[in-house]
Amino acid sequence: MTNINLDRKLRRKRRVSANIHGTSDRPRISIFRSSRFIYAQAIDDMARKTISTFSISDLKANADFKKDKKSEDSKKIGIGLAKKLIEKKILVGVFDRGSYAYNGRVKAVAEGLREGGLKI
Repeated sequence: MTNINLDRKLRRKRRVSANIHGTSDRPRISIFRSSRFIYAQAIDDMARKTISTFSISDLKANADFKKDKKSEDSKKIGIGLAKKLIEKKILVGVFDRGSYAYNGRVKAVAEGLREGGLKI
């Protein structure tokens, strides 16, 4: 990635994430997307701790895993993270898309979180 594109990406991330802070009751749900995988984690910024994570490797650990499109797998990741958070009695979160546009796989994770019962 060239320096200009990297600078744009970092500025966009700072702009988006500047006003988003998570607490233990309302964690920040951060997304990381690579060309092959996508990761989601719930973070308590006050205590500086990760509450829970979910990724494609967690899906693959399931016995009845079948590879789908990336966006469909992303939705399953959102549903899986929502289930983990609801088990910990966390019902609300703040969605941090980072430097990624809110479309495609990032949007599918957000929809999966909502479908799983989490309010973002």
